[in-house]
Amino acid sequence: MIKVLEGTSQRLDQLTPLHFYNPNLSEFVRRPARFLFESLTYAPAVAVELARQIPELPEALGPALRASAKKPSYTRAEEVAMQVIEHVAPRREPPSLMRQIPTGVFDNRGLELWLRSSLERLRLPNDFRAFQQKRDKELYLAACDLDTAGRAVLGHDENADLSISQAVQASTALPFFFKPARIGGVDYIDGGIRNTANIDVAIEKGADLIICYNPFRPFLNRRDDEEAFAAGTPLAERGLFTVANQVFRTLVHSRLRIAIQRYVSDTRFRGDILLLEPREHDAEFFGTNPLAFWKRADSIRQGFESVRVSIESNYDEVAPLLARYGLEMDRSSARRRARRLRSKQGWRVSSQETAPRPAPATRLHVVGA
Repeated sequence: MIKVLEGTSQRLDQLTPLHFYNPNLSEFVRRPARFLFESLTYAPAVAVELARQIPELPEALGPALRASAKKPSYTRAEEVAMQVIEHVAPRREPPSLMRQIPTGVFDNRGLELWLRSSLERLRLPNDFRAFQQKRDKELYLAACDLDTAGRAVLGHDENADLSISQAVQASTALPFFFKPARIGGVDYIDGGIRNTANIDVAIEKGADLIICYNPFRPFLNRRDDEEAFAAGTPLAERGLFTVANQVFRTLVHSRLRIAIQRYVSDTRFRGDILLLEPREHDAEFFGTNPLAFWKRADSIRQGFESVRVSIESNYDEVAPLLARYGLEMDRSSARRRARRLRSKQGWRVSSQETAPRPAPATRLHVVGA
């Protein structure tokens, strides 16, 4: 994946900003044009409708007028007035400016096209059932049906109507950033909106070991800590984006913890869940915009280092747990490989990554049987 982002892959085309930031031109053109047309035609249409209804007004108001004339009162006068308004009020709905706002800034069809082409170049099926038969691997993706708010699990023995590349498009349609992915007449949005990590899908499909990486951990901003992100000031002082960033991370993190805690208490679950997260004091990780394509190299490095530090800090717990599943770990070998990768990529490691401070064991959660 690093080679794909750098453009050095010999097998796959480079993933470019245009794949990621494909403008939602259709809605930005179509919706304003529709609003203009509806605005220009609204008044004439209402006038024609009113001209047709006025001649019918005496007949429609006859009973109410006679009752009011026979026994005048405020209530009867109000009934006459309401019937007049109801009869002459336009049936046509006035143009709504809010309905013309595009549903997303970008269109993620570019990602679908890139993945479809990549699967063809790798000679891999773009079909869930064919992929499972050829690779003997089960692949599942989750999206959310916008109209029903229900989860759509996409896989060879679930909803296999979508191709793999279409399923990725549906699953990555982040609301407001990307417009909903309309595929087969269904509008899909990011599956994380309905279920944060969809761990239950893996469990239902028989997974014993589940490794979950959550990059969206809230930042612990201690004002008395000089190394903190805000340099001793409240996060709110850093503006709207920082507040939104912290709120989003808090929502994702809390939902994920609640989901995992449910399986801690479920005696039917006999497997293990490893939750890897950045350190709560990682200011650089917190400050990185996950939607900034030009920061992809930094994001790759930070993701790698956050996992390395989490495993290194909890090695005595992680190593025996993975060994139960035939995954052997060697600390010295892992360190050598990390150094080689850093050297090859030219990564400069920050002090936060090389010298992790003591912190609560909640950096990494191991849920055992």
